[in-house]
Amino acid sequence: MKFSALLLPLLTGVGLLSGQTAGRALPPPEEMPEERMRTEIILEARSPIDGTPLTPAEYEDLQAAIVDYPAPTLDPQIREIVFLLQIRRVLRPVIPFLP
Repeated sequence: MKFSALLLPLLTGVGLLSGQTAGRALPPPEEMPEERMRTEIILEARSPIDGTPLTPAEYEDLQAAIVDYPAPTLDPQIREIVFLLQIRRVLRPVIPFLP
């Protein structure tokens, strides 16, 4: 019983040192590396709005239009209410009698 208890860590260590587990950590050969995918030029594009196919020129125009579109702003009263609620959440553990 003592022999097998001593043999298991030794065999595991030999397997790690010999590199037998290194082959299992690599991705399959048919999978394309991410670095290579970043350098590919995408010729087929889809609209982020409705998913329709677009040409590269149409896709570029759509991206420019989306960037130029201003982001929606929140009503100042709602902003103030959210700010006060956040302060209340911070103070509530310290002052438990807050409504």
